[in-house]
Amino acid sequence: MQTLHHPLISPAPGTQRELVSLHYGPSGAGKAYIQASLHADELPGMLVAHHLRLKLDALEAAGRLRGEIVLVPMANPIGLAQHLLHMHAGRFELTTGENFNRHYPDQIESVAQAVEPQLGPDAQANVALLRRALKAAVLAAPADTELQSLRRVLMGLSCDADIALDLHCDAQAVMHLYTETPCWPDCEPLQRFLGSRLTLLAQDSGDNPFDEACSQVWWKWARHFGGRFPIPQACLAVTVELRGAADVTHALAVADAQRLLDFLQWRGLIDGERPALPEAVGDARPLAGSMPIKSPVAGVLTFLREVGEEVRAGDVLAHVIDPVTARVTELTSPVDGLLFARDFLRFAYTGMRVAKVAGREALRTGKLLGA
Repeated sequence: MQTLHHPLISPAPGTQRELVSLHYGPSGAGKAYIQASLHADELPGMLVAHHLRLKLDALEAAGRLRGEIVLVPMANPIGLAQHLLHMHAGRFELTTGENFNRHYPDQIESVAQAVEPQLGPDAQANVALLRRALKAAVLAAPADTELQSLRRVLMGLSCDADIALDLHCDAQAVMHLYTETPCWPDCEPLQRFLGSRLTLLAQDSGDNPFDEACSQVWWKWARHFGGRFPIPQACLAVTVELRGAADVTHALAVADAQRLLDFLQWRGLIDGERPALPEAVGDARPLAGSMPIKSPVAGVLTFLREVGEEVRAGDVLAHVIDPVTARVTELTSPVDGLLFARDFLRFAYTGMRVAKVAGREALRTGKLLGA
């Protein structure tokens, strides 16, 4: 294993942060990239990365790694250091207010123009050419701030991967995934290995989150060249939501780490008998069918339904109670679907999103991800 240190732009004299990446296995025979806690206050992924590291150490010592596996056990040193009034604030950078998982730079058009004269009828040769050009463009991109330099480092490590997994969590939730629609055929086995109840699909959901920045280059290049050159969907990029923020236990993390490695072995990056594909326990639904449940009033929030339950349109999911007037407001599901996530705060402010129900019909338009 090789440990690399990537210094970020210093935001102030006497201050310097770095990103650390761990590199396992031989390069040139497939690559998987896994990062944890891009939202730095989402910690289940960091514990999973710890157990992945122990397991990868053993696999490498046994000579079982066929391909390259890059692990970033803590993907956001900026957010990890942000605390306000004793509360961890790891989702947004405090300087700009920007979400750490949005606004990744786009070199799609510039790379396409640069490599077009060299593209040909060999799909794999085209993939190799585009990956080299993309990585060079990412690493050469200007970065004026510490946040921009973090995004550049993360993209530089991941943009040439066959598989890019971004480990997150929700507040209180079942295991679920986000990926782009063109990635679904390759993602479906991952959903099975992880035992995920749900995969939410979109094609360009808005604001260029990390996973889509890795995967969308391929279908956008295929569209750009209009079929003149074969361009496969060469990167499976997935946001893995490891249940809820308090699900930070060794038992869960050990099991999740092993399931991720089973998937990588199934994909051929780890030597050994190919694992059997598990039975599916979930399905794929449109991200545009994921309906936020908002509270129209402020008050004490108490849920009547648990995450993981299938609900019907009109079912009461929660009560919001005004402590002064004793008025009770019912929050109902707008669709039939899976109640897959809810907030852990128990005082709702007016307009607060308190839960999410995944329906089967695409009902929303515009930017589909939350803040």
